[in-house]
Amino acid sequence: MTPRIFMATIGIGILQGSANYSYAYGLAKLPVSTSGLLCSTQLAFTAFFAFIIVRLKFTSYSVNSVFLLTIGAVVLALHSGGDRPEEESKKLYILGFIMTLAAAALTGLIFPLVELIYKKAQQAITYTFVLEFQIVYCFVATLFSTIGMIINNDFQAISGEAKTFELGEGRYYVVIILSTIIWQFYSLGSIGVIYSASSLVCGILISILLPLTEVLAVILYRENFSAEKGISLVLSLWGFVSYFYGDYKANNKGKNNQSPEIETIDKINCTP
Repeated sequence: MTPRIFMATIGIGILQGSANYSYAYGLAKLPVSTSGLLCSTQLAFTAFFAFIIVRLKFTSYSVNSVFLLTIGAVVLALHSGGDRPEEESKKLYILGFIMTLAAAALTGLIFPLVELIYKKAQQAITYTFVLEFQIVYCFVATLFSTIGMIINNDFQAISGEAKTFELGEGRYYVVIILSTIIWQFYSLGSIGVIYSASSLVCGILISILLPLTEVLAVILYRENFSAEKGISLVLSLWGFVSYFYGDYKANNKGKNNQSPEIETIDKINCTP
């Protein structure tokens, strides 16, 4: 990793730390299902920043996908406050709404920046390089969050939270440890998808988690699944299908346009 890439990675780590804080704050003020739907807008932000930063070429299917996901978020915004928890003030609910959108926007900015680093790196992008990037990027994001926790005396509050945890003190720490491991898989996977494909594909794959989040939120937390959430979910799923159908057609078209010489070479290379 060159000094220039090292400094750029530190900057991305700070952005990720800010996104983590915004996401955590928003999730504390919103129902899980609403937070999940708002986070799905990161795809629209990813597409926008990818177009500006890495000159992403759009197709009619990708534009349709981004449009549908954006409309889904707008439907939720029009219903803002309708699923506000009783103990939550309207001001804090709206702030949580804004912070969650900010987290989605920062995530949408980070993915194209990572892709730009891969493209501009004056060296071979190897698995080792990707892991080096991952270590620096996650360390800076963790350091950013840790400093905030120290300033806010959050470490002293952990033991108190564990004692009041409804599932028991031991399970509180199990949840924290498992969350840490799962987030590392998420982070490494997203960076790997950008390396193997593009920032937009990474955004699409992450957004597929939305239906699972919605279903689990209703089952585990007994959250109210309103008509607006249903419409937003359908629009989001429609957007996913639109993108992947377009990608499927593009791949088939590319295969059909192969010359006979290339097809012959492919067959020779596939022969044991």
